[in-house]
Amino acid sequence: MSDPRMVVLDVSGMTCNDCAIRVKAALEEAGVHDVSVSWRSGEARFSWPPEISEAALSAAVRGAGYLSKAVHELEPSGAVSSKGEYEYDFVAIGAGSAAFAAAIKASEGGYRVALIEDQVIGGTCVNKGCIPSKALLKAGELAWEVGHHPFSGLATELRQVDLPALVAQKKELVGTMRQEKYIDLVADYGFELIKGFAAFTGPDSVQVNSRIIKARVFLIATGASPGVPAIPGLANSGYLTSETALELTDLPQRLVVLGASAIGLELGQFFLHLGSKVTFIDLAESIAPLEEPEVSAALAAILIEQGASIRTSASILDVHLQGNERVVRLRTEGNDFEVTADQVLVAAGRYPKTSGLGLEEAGVATDSRGAIIVDDEQRTSNPRVFAAGDVCGSPQFVYVAAYQGALAVDNALLGMHRKCDFTGLPRVTFTMPQIASAGLTEAKAREEGFEVVTSVLPLDAVPRALVNRDVHGVVKLVAEVGTSRILGASLVADGAGDAIQAAVLAIKYGLTVDDLASTFHPYLTMAEGLKLAAQTFTRDVHRLSCCAV
Repeated sequence: MSDPRMVVLDVSGMTCNDCAIRVKAALEEAGVHDVSVSWRSGEARFSWPPEISEAALSAAVRGAGYLSKAVHELEPSGAVSSKGEYEYDFVAIGAGSAAFAAAIKASEGGYRVALIEDQVIGGTCVNKGCIPSKALLKAGELAWEVGHHPFSGLATELRQVDLPALVAQKKELVGTMRQEKYIDLVADYGFELIKGFAAFTGPDSVQVNSRIIKARVFLIATGASPGVPAIPGLANSGYLTSETALELTDLPQRLVVLGASAIGLELGQFFLHLGSKVTFIDLAESIAPLEEPEVSAALAAILIEQGASIRTSASILDVHLQGNERVVRLRTEGNDFEVTADQVLVAAGRYPKTSGLGLEEAGVATDSRGAIIVDDEQRTSNPRVFAAGDVCGSPQFVYVAAYQGALAVDNALLGMHRKCDFTGLPRVTFTMPQIASAGLTEAKAREEGFEVVTSVLPLDAVPRALVNRDVHGVVKLVAEVGTSRILGASLVADGAGDAIQAAVLAIKYGLTVDDLASTFHPYLTMAEGLKLAAQTFTRDVHRLSCCAV
């Protein structure tokens, strides 16, 4: 006799969870096994013994009051077993964006799902990262604009900064979003939240407190935490991280920021806007070192104009206390300097949180930084275990984590063999003005073997910037020679994070410079800068009228 097959049966007419329960009962009575039904997706998944006919399945569903359609055979991944020995079909370790995206998708598929979390639900983004930091950054922008706007006839004044009030308002927002976007969804989708720290005890089991949990598939989505370099004297002197800086209620008069990539730039400029004297220090040759050199130069000029100091190509020798002050000693270009500050903010990257997970017991391999090694389907060296988001060294964006979490479900439970694809991936640094990029930089494109041509457009050629009376910034496009296909785009501009989406689509779908130049872009928007930059490949946009096409 042939073995049962794992299949999906399309079912129409289901409108609620009670419908799914009725269909599940009808199919089990018909003789199939391991049944899971999702009314949202209109699907039933089950193990189909060969002796049960398709007509019998249709009759069972029809008897429950619904209609069945096509049967699709699943190609199970190595992680999936139809045996009934597991308490859950899918367990995610962590409860942030990757875990929630995965849990929602798996629950919609009718699988038995649980999340395990030993800290606050919601992960980094809502609790310690994106949401709280951007809420404060917006306040910092407004504080700066009050005293530095470019318009005649408007007398404005910033009388005081109440940092404790800003932090309290930020905490309220975080609490609301954590409740609405995470906690409430647990009940809405019907998966289980287990409190405690999970450690693998074998290839298909973890221990949480004193409980052993076995699952068909595990997803590791524990995220990352701030890294702290081994600088002599730093630990004893005390320092802020990207997380603790968001809780600071006393505004430092002087702040040193160690690291001038996205997090350091955002938080450093926030304190700069509130009135702190800020010094950025980075080992790289420029700030925002992973961005285009034109982008780095444009933002550096803006920060310096706003009052910041920048030290690049700098190595930190040590940090020591001098009374209540922290003295940072550094070396750059062969010279030693000292910078004195009230606070030191360490923004030297984030490192995967894998310590104590028992990965050896599960046969899950990691790299030299502790990141979990995954293939392009998010599968680890253990075919039952997948990983997603920051913990596997991916680009540290919440939308990447969510994308990979959902991808893991597609491959672990549905046998879809989808590949992780970062073509056109956008990245935004929420400075003022914003940095937004997508696709490949010029240097990265050349490194990957492309012959490229570029266009660099100063912001004074963009009408929106002229109207705003702020022409600090730049637009750069990278295109492939021969095909004119757009490979990358970068902006430094007000609203760059919104404008970059047009470039994301252009890169993802293989549009050319001519395609972008000939596409309608609304006038007096920053997105028009992309069209103008595309035109710059063949024309001098300074010699075009505002309505030229």
